[in-house]
Order: sequence, then structure tokens, then C-alpha cells
Amino acid sequence: MIPIRPAVETDLDAITAIYNHAVLHTTAIWNDAVVDLENRRAWYRARTGQGYPVLVAEVDGAVAAYGTFGDFRPFDGYRFTVEHSVYVAESARRRRIASGMIEALAKAAAALDKHVMVAGIAADNEASLSLHRNLGFVECGRMPEVGFKFGRWLDLVLMQRRP
Repeated sequence: MIPIRPAVETDLDAITAIYNHAVLHTTAIWNDAVVDLENRRAWYRARTGQGYPVLVAEVDGAVAAYGTFGDFRPFDGYRFTVEHSVYVAESARRRRIASGMIEALAKAAAALDKHVMVAGIAADNEASLSLHRNLGFVECGRMPEVGFKFGRWLDLVLMQRRP
């Protein structure tokens, strides 16, 4: 099993690199612009300041993935629902890191009395859809053409599971 631990600020360079690679090369993140270290530092402090986890997985002593969750929507009625994000460096994929990270996030969500974890996944990302199905997530919605990246419209699949 790949070690997963809470992130610390010295991990932010690696987290920034993983994030920016996903922005530039995948539909896992529906942003067009890369971010800098200060952006990730503010993001990290906001997440941990809310008591939410930011976790990293290490391979050969280097950060190879990160995961977190945050509020699903900013309304009181959703306070028991979180949406998670997991990103794995391209060189570390297909090692079950993402599944270990999602399970670690689910444990953290349960410890915070969260009732549901949500995943928002691009419909063309069959690897992530399959991973989530295998971890007990069920599809609960499809939203056609709600995103746009790389010159094309993207469909969003919503999946959920109870931690």
C-alpha cells in the first residue's frame, strides 16, 4: 500500500505541479489557467482552516498524488455533504493510489460526520468513473454540456456514496 499522510506546506510545490499538469492536459479540472504556489498556499490554508483534510501519497519519498474534499455547495442544507478531488501524477497512475486516497478521504469524512461524498467527473473519463463504481459510488446524475475545455463541450457525471 502506498503511504498516505496529511499534507504540509512543503508539499505545495508538488501539489501545484500535479494540479497544473491536470489543468493543461486533462479534463479532470475544468480550469484553463495554471496556478502558482501562492494560489495553492491560499487553497491549502482555506481547506485546512475549515478542518478539512489535504492528503498526499508518496512514492519513493516524493509526493505522487493529493486529495481533499470541501463543501459540496455553500448552503446550510448541504453541510453534511462534501465533494472530493483526487489527482495523481501521470508517472504514478495505475498503482491504486487513487483508490487508497478516496478511502482515506471517506474515513476523514465519516470522522467529521459527513453523510455523503460526491464526485463530479467528466463523462469521457472512463478510468475515474470505473474507479468510483468499484469503490461503491453510484451515478446520480448526468449534466450534458455544462463544461467547456479544449474547444469542446463536456458532460458532467455526478456520483455519490456514503462514507
